[in-house]
Amino acid sequence: MPTPPVVEIMTIGDELLYGQVIDTNSAFMGQELGKLGLRVRQITSVSDFADEIVATLDQARQRADVVLMTGGLGPTKDDLTKHVLARYFGAELVLHEPTLRHVEGIFARYNRPMLEVNRQQALVPSNCTVLHNALGTAPGMWFEDRGTIFVSMPGVPFEMKGLMKDEVLPRLQQHFQTPPIEHVVVQTVGLGESYLAEKIADWENALPGNIKLAYLPSLGGLRLRLSGYADGQPDLRGRMEALLPALRERIGEVIFAVGEVPLEQAVGQLLLERGLTVGTAESCTGGYVAYRLSSVPGSSRYYQGSVVAYSNDIKMRELGVNPATLAEHGAVSEATVREMAEGLRQRLGVDVAIATSGIAGPDGGTPTKPVGTICIAYADKYQTVSRQFSFDRGRQLNVEYTSTAVLNLLRLSLPVA
Repeated sequence: MPTPPVVEIMTIGDELLYGQVIDTNSAFMGQELGKLGLRVRQITSVSDFADEIVATLDQARQRADVVLMTGGLGPTKDDLTKHVLARYFGAELVLHEPTLRHVEGIFARYNRPMLEVNRQQALVPSNCTVLHNALGTAPGMWFEDRGTIFVSMPGVPFEMKGLMKDEVLPRLQQHFQTPPIEHVVVQTVGLGESYLAEKIADWENALPGNIKLAYLPSLGGLRLRLSGYADGQPDLRGRMEALLPALRERIGEVIFAVGEVPLEQAVGQLLLERGLTVGTAESCTGGYVAYRLSSVPGSSRYYQGSVVAYSNDIKMRELGVNPATLAEHGAVSEATVREMAEGLRQRLGVDVAIATSGIAGPDGGTPTKPVGTICIAYADKYQTVSRQFSFDRGRQLNVEYTSTAVLNLLRLSLPVA
């Protein structure tokens, strides 16, 4: 396989280093570059200091064929990138008339006065190729210097994405003409990485040399990413997808989707296909399961509603939990959560119901029921199923793991159409 061009991503801004802004730009760029067969070798964040930006540029050109920069192109004094790049590439800043007209049009459209600092957004280094930013006032800049391509883009995510799609990616594809990499993602839930790897070891070992497997863990789940590299044969993606039936033979029970599909969307599709409605009864998750289900566009066709029953009084009054059950087993018990699911199904008139109860933490635990003790249940007209887990990972992660566990229980327990 030919060696793909190497890309380094360089994000500029103190706000990234202080943790005040989360860098989502690099993830987007990495995904899009991979589709073109361009490999990101390193991601570097640098502060708003000219000397540090220059030093990082010097280091990056030693490692990469392409350096993609984001940030530091705004109109305020701390935005240094354009000035640093002009000095770095031995150019002066000149007025780019098409950009100026674009900026003037933006201010006219919103009926706002245009200040001198806004006009200066149209200044660019004289030796760059200007990349039109249709969504903002700061243009992108493309430099080619001693065999390395440098591209500077705004740090605002929606502006950067627009520039990448409209300008940068097409230019890179034309420049390198690298065969794209195909990716097939298999989503799994309910089995740990080491156990899953053991189950599919023979399948992984038999993969063709141009197809590689990566394990990408997430909360309660694991994404298996197949990456295929062009080998001169036709229909690479089709050949990759032809490997999946053998994978399903080994771990079919934990696969919930192929592609970038969240668990709540996959569950919703199953409910739609089987013509079923669902409701949620939640205690420790406080409505988070309802949020995940209702976040899917079109979920109103199957998701009916929720009762957040945090107190025992609400569990009894709104869900019909028997006081004797609470007295004997406690709120965090399979007996209670089963009655929550059954009661909600009757109260809302839904086909299936799921329920959660647990000790999310950081306090409230006992020797017999420590923090992280979680109970979940599923109920339909044929059966009621419950499970107990221990998720001692901190309050927020306990809630997230619980929501994944109960959605997976729903997936596995639905009656077949």
